[in-house]
Amino acid sequence: MRFAGIYNADGTVLGEITYVLRKYTGRGHCELCDITHGTVRRKPGWDAACGRAGLDIELLHRDEATPEQLAAAGELPAVVENRDGQWVRVMGPAELGACNGDPDTFVARLLG
Repeated sequence: MRFAGIYNADGTVLGEITYVLRKYTGRGHCELCDITHGTVRRKPGWDAACGRAGLDIELLHRDEATPEQLAAAGELPAVVENRDGQWVRVMGPAELGACNGDPDTFVARLLG
């Protein structure tokens, strides 16, 4: 299985600043960020959950994703899986939000 998680934010410095400002003013949100990151850094629980499950997932900002990944993803954030050379959406904002920011819940739902 080959997964890619696509954040609803750009990976540039300006993109990161814009995301933080939107998040803390209530004008933007990324459910995938809530799962993988704390206030500033990546959650240690994220790496631990992926390690326990043997999950290898590439995390991308929307400006780093391929056109094919973005087309499959639809509304961001999303997780897409490469199946026989085609990207397919497996989780969107609602499914990611249902994980309530918990990496273990995310991994269980993705692989379960």
